[in-house]
Order: sequence, then C-alpha cells, then structure tokens
Amino acid sequence: MSDMPSSLFRHWVHSQEEDTEGVAVYRPADYPFPPARGRRGLEFAPDGTFVDHPIGRGDAPGAVAGRWDTADGRRLALTFPAHEQRPDRHIEILHCDDDVLKITA
Repeated sequence: MSDMPSSLFRHWVHSQEEDTEGVAVYRPADYPFPPARGRRGLEFAPDGTFVDHPIGRGDAPGAVAGRWDTADGRRLALTFPAHEQRPDRHIEILHCDDDVLKITA
C-alpha cells in the first residue's frame, strides 16, 4: 500500500460533468461543484479502509464502509466484507494528484 500516491487519501466526489468515455473524474470534496442532483463519492485511507458514498435517498450521499487493496499501486480491489449483498469492485487509477482523481469508469 505504500506505493499509493499520498494525494489519494481523502474524500473524492464525482465530477460527472468532466467524465469522458471510459474515464470517471473525481475532485476533492471541497471543490466548488456546480449544482447537481446528488453526487457519489469515494474515500480512501492509508490503512486500507474505504468508504463508498453512493447517492442515497433524496439525493443525499450515503456511506458504505469497505476495504481497498492493490498489488501494483494502480489497480484497486474494493471489497465490502460487512455488506454481503454489495458486490466487490475493481478500479484502475489513471491519474491522481491534489486536484483530480481519474479512474476507469
């Protein structure tokens, strides 16, 4: 996990206006987003914990705890051990710095 960029470890919010084919764009939670009907998010911690922030009731963000792991510092496996009905996910980090996170869509 030490191969991960330190800028990854924060709460990211989906900036769907910036998505391109195959690429989902996320910005830090304090980014001045234009109005939208709910935005999902991702939150990574250095200890391997992860919080998925889906769009919940009334467009409010939810929070589902999980874990992330990586073998190569680029492809991440996202698992939700406490939520059996929630499927695991795999994402690939295409770019990550203090201002933007781009992952495979």
